[in-house]
Amino acid sequence: MPWEAWPEGGFPRFSEGEREARREKLAALMAENRVDRLVVYGTWGSGDAVHWLSGWPVSREAAAVWAPGEAAKLFVQYRNHVPTARRAVAPEVEVAWGGPWTAEAVGGELLRRGGSGQRVGVVGPLPAPAWNHLAAEVREVVDLTAGYTRLRLVKSPEEVAWLRKGAALTDRAVRGLEANLRPGVSEFELVDAIERAYVPYGGMTHIHYLSVTSPSAPDRCVPSQFPSPRRVRPGDVVTCELSAAYWGYPGQVLRTFVVGTELPTEVRELHRVVEDAFHAAIRALRPGLRAEELGHALEVVRRSGFALCDDLVHGFGGGYLPPVLGAEGFWTLAHASLELQPGMALVVQPNVVTPDERFGVQTGELVVLDHGGPEFVHRYPRGLRLVG
Repeated sequence: MPWEAWPEGGFPRFSEGEREARREKLAALMAENRVDRLVVYGTWGSGDAVHWLSGWPVSREAAAVWAPGEAAKLFVQYRNHVPTARRAVAPEVEVAWGGPWTAEAVGGELLRRGGSGQRVGVVGPLPAPAWNHLAAEVREVVDLTAGYTRLRLVKSPEEVAWLRKGAALTDRAVRGLEANLRPGVSEFELVDAIERAYVPYGGMTHIHYLSVTSPSAPDRCVPSQFPSPRRVRPGDVVTCELSAAYWGYPGQVLRTFVVGTELPTEVRELHRVVEDAFHAAIRALRPGLRAEELGHALEVVRRSGFALCDDLVHGFGGGYLPPVLGAEGFWTLAHASLELQPGMALVVQPNVVTPDERFGVQTGELVVLDHGGPEFVHRYPRGLRLVG
């Protein structure tokens, strides 16, 4: 039975008002940087701007050409993806095949619209050969990706509503994992169970990372990006990082499970530290906070004698966003000085590991910052999970 949030026979779309507000933000970014037209680029798994502008979540590769007062034209790869893209995009977007080389199609469209004298802004991970091709066609090409990223930090109410739907689907994913955790099941079979839990409800796969290891002879400290044939044995520890998405808007849940009837002492100790770090970060989150003030949550881990092998906090919803606070601190000074605002979506996800990185646990989830602090959008229970 399809999930009720999906339109009958179609694809989810944001409202006309939401789409117009996005175009206004892009127009302001273009005016600030004195560019005549914008090229928005994305590939499968990298670059969210195409989806944000056009409504197409990018199946393989896509690039849009746009300027204020003009309709966006979206070039899609591959040829057989064009019919679906035409059904999925916003009604004001024109869709065409990108031809043998998308950059050549984009360059031709730029020349058709504005000639060779224009200054063009690019958003997204445009490959160097494509960049060089466009630079040879027009007067100047400049990178506006950082400016676009700033636009994405604060989510609109409609985006938050979609993130809630992604969170509900992700909760289903974690429940599907828990329901199938038993001795003898393989990591491959667990991933199958995870997907079966949300796909019937309209969920899209974002990530499903997991690892199985024995606390008596551990060799995994973080959820693995790729499953293996390894089978669960009594007493094993299973860590996961799961994200199912509602049309490109995912939730995220990180949890640790013990398969058996007892919680090993080292698992208890690691998880006590991971929960202390999680709650230290959660208590600090509030509008007006400079991101660097979250650094005290790292000290919780450092004082314990354990270590981190993942970010403690990162922005989310529209990509892997600032502020990113990892074991070595913030990625950049700009991340550290970032002031948190209502509407920001953040994943708090401490991963506490032994210094030799042979064993670890993880907990966390997506929250949305409200005027009074963080709002939990997930309903799956927090804490270390013991399953039989």
